Amino acid sequence: MTRELPHVALSSHAHDREGMRRTDEDWIAERWADSSTRVLVLAGTRLRPMDGAVHWVGPADAPDGTRLLLGHTEGVTRFAVIADPGAVPGEREEWLGLRALFPRLIAGDATLAAEVPWLFHAIGLAEWHWAHRFCPRCGGQLESTHEGHELRCASCGKSQFPRTDPAVIMAITHGEPGSDEERILLGRNASWPEERFSTLAGFCEPGETLEDAVRREVMEETGIAVGEVAYFGNQPWPLPSSLMLGFTGRALSDAIEVDGIEVVEAQWFSRADLRGETDAGIIVPGGVSISSSLMESWLGEPLVAGW
Repeated sequence: MTRELPHVALSSHAHDREGMRRTDEDWIAERWADSSTRVLVLAGTRLRPMDGAVHWVGPADAPDGTRLLLGHTEGVTRFAVIADPGAVPGEREEWLGLRALFPRLIAGDATLAAEVPWLFHAIGLAEWHWAHRFCPRCGGQLESTHEGHELRCASCGKSQFPRTDPAVIMAITHGEPGSDEERILLGRNASWPEERFSTLAGFCEPGETLEDAVRREVMEETGIAVGEVAYFGNQPWPLPSSLMLGFTGRALSDAIEVDGIEVVEAQWFSRADLRGETDAGIIVPGGVSISSSLMESWLGEPLVAGW
C-alpha cells in the first residue's frame, strides 16, 4: 500500500465552506443561534489553546468582533470571531500564533491535524483582515461583508478579496534518477541553525509561469541551472497568505554558488544522508509541510529527522 504523503493527509479533513450561504442572512442567523454551532475566538491573528487543544466556544460565549463563516462538517457549523486583542480573557502569552502549534503537528498529533484546515481558513482570513484595513484605491475604510470573505470600501464601493500569494517550492535533483549517485539540492536560510536544511522556495513574480519561477529562484539562490520541471502538489500556508506550489526539477549542473542573502548555504545530499546513515548530520522539515513530502517522495520512505 502506498503511504500517504504528509501534506496530503491534511486534505482528508477538508470542510464544506458554505460559499453560497455567506449572504443568506436568515440561514446565518439560524446557525448562529444554534447551540451546537462552534466558534473559534481569535485575538487579532492569535488563538488560545485550552488544555493542549484548540478551544471552540458556543455563539453565546463568543465576544464581539468580525465574524467569519468557516463552514461545516459532520453536521456542525463553525465560525470564527476576530476580537480586539485587548478585549479577550487571559494573559497575552496565552494567545499563540499558528506557528507555535507546529511542534505538535510535526510530532504527528492526530487531534490537531484534524483542526488544521479550520485553523488555516480562519487564521488566513484573520491575517488578511489585519493587513487590509484601508482601500488600496482611495484610502477609505474597508468593511467586512460576505461573512468575512470580502472587504468593501465605505467610500468608493470597491471590493477586495482574500489574497493568496503563489510561492513555488521545489525538490531539485542531479544524477541518474533512482541511482545511488542521485542527489537532492537543499539550502539553509540565514536565520536557521547550521544543521537545518530544506527544499528551496520563492514567490512567483508578475508575468511569470510557475515553471520559470522554479528555474529563476534556484538560479538566483544557488547558481544552479534547471531544465525539466514537473508539478508535484500544493499546500495552503497562511503565514500569512501563501499557496505553496510544489515541483520537482532536474539540475543541468551541480556547481553551487549561493546568493548569500536568502540562502547562505546549499549542498547536494544523498538518500543515505536523509536516512541518517552518514555523518551529514542535517535536520530537515518533518510533519505536515509540503517540503517534507517532496523529500519523502524522492527518498521513498519517511524522513528520519524533522524540525
